[in-house]
Amino acid sequence: MSALRRKFGEDYQVVNTSRVSTYNAPVKKKRQRFVDKNGRCNVQHGNLGGETSRYISDLFTTLVDLKWRWNLLIFILTYTIAWLVMASMWWIIAYIRGDISQTHGEDYTPCVANVYNFPSAFLFFIETEATIGYGFRYITEKCPEGIILFLFQSLLGSIVDAFLIGCMFIKMSQPKKRAETLMFSHSAVISQRDGKMCLMFRVGNLRNSHMVSAQMRCKVIKSRQTPEGEFLPLDQCELDVGFGTGADQLFLVSPLTICHEINPKSPFFDLSQRSLRSDQFEIVVILEGIVETTGMTCQARTSYTEDEVLWGHRFLPVMSLEEGFFRVDYSQFHSTFEVPTSPYSVKEQDEKLSLTSFCATPCISNSKNRRERIFSLDCLDSLEEKGSKLPAKYQKMNTGKEELQRKVLRMTADIGEKTCSTGDLPLKLQKLSSNPSNFGVEERLPLKSFKVNSESITQSTGDLPQREQGLQPTGTRIVDNLPAKLRKMNSGRFT
Repeated sequence: MSALRRKFGEDYQVVNTSRVSTYNAPVKKKRQRFVDKNGRCNVQHGNLGGETSRYISDLFTTLVDLKWRWNLLIFILTYTIAWLVMASMWWIIAYIRGDISQTHGEDYTPCVANVYNFPSAFLFFIETEATIGYGFRYITEKCPEGIILFLFQSLLGSIVDAFLIGCMFIKMSQPKKRAETLMFSHSAVISQRDGKMCLMFRVGNLRNSHMVSAQMRCKVIKSRQTPEGEFLPLDQCELDVGFGTGADQLFLVSPLTICHEINPKSPFFDLSQRSLRSDQFEIVVILEGIVETTGMTCQARTSYTEDEVLWGHRFLPVMSLEEGFFRVDYSQFHSTFEVPTSPYSVKEQDEKLSLTSFCATPCISNSKNRRERIFSLDCLDSLEEKGSKLPAKYQKMNTGKEELQRKVLRMTADIGEKTCSTGDLPLKLQKLSSNPSNFGVEERLPLKSFKVNSESITQSTGDLPQREQGLQPTGTRIVDNLPAKLRKMNSGRFT
């Protein structure tokens, strides 16, 4: 069983033919993500040491970044402690002046009227802080220390209100919730678009209000090792989604498909369908824009691991034309369908295409004039036919040397270009070979062997010595060049 699982992978499933029980292989454990699907980054900072004081120096941002439960707790505790402290100060002033005891006469003027104990002092502070003003408890002009405390209470209350209420307002108006109405497809796809392999994913806006100056950015998170041996964990590489062409600037009114062209500059240039199963990477997608209603900058994030990239798929269309408007069907927003796609990487496809183009290109020597340097097999056949018209005695004498010439010509024609015609020969030879009255021209050629230069692959009659090119003028007969005895013996053949 273990051997079968090693051969077919962890997803190998053994089914009992009796249909009594079925063994299901354990599901592959998902690896830790750098960024969750909801955009939260899985990074925790530890061993800060003395650097924690930096959070106190930026207290407002620290409070805004806290969770809502801690914000509410701090909000309640701050007001409660402030009220108790200020109420205690009013009670202390009343206690020092003797206003707590009620044994004073009618002519006695207390610091704060009708404050006899701590609850009454606490109610006076709340009425003053909230500017309720019931009129029963009030400060008198006979208490200068109470006037000073009243001014301090007003200033402190304004500062606390501005800090806490401002913190709560900023936290409530944060554009993070606007990102909840920006959708990303559950998976990314790799297929061809416009004849090029592309990595694509879909983004949509659920609200009617637009995202002003929406811009898309992508990062590839992948560990790698440099040529110097340095290991870079979670190295970030930019993924081009149309930065040079302006395609990263989105008009996000309807769902859009973001496309990354896989080219030699792409980190997925050598990614194939097979390597996609074993490779480990994470694509972080970042959408930034300005919220139209509030004018605040919003950022939405998500990520795709290698398990969420579908090879050879394409997104289903979601737009339809209705009477007077376009309708978006978000039920098909995440749906894909398979399309025919090559399982090879773009790098392998380019290498295969370049190899095919190289094999299809004819190998031609470095000659200055192609029409003068390539022999034709048709020209060779015509020479063989005319040479067969010579007398038997001359055919026997020329057999060995002509055979050597034919072999050389055939070899150079096979190594060079395989297809050529008599049109590649000089015009003078074309005229001679096309004239039937000049069938004896080859008979007057000196039967001398010639050497072939190993550096040159193809030859033509233009490379022969001048003596061989201009031997016989047209219109002369071969019998005129024979000795008298042979001319008498073969007189009947040339008449």
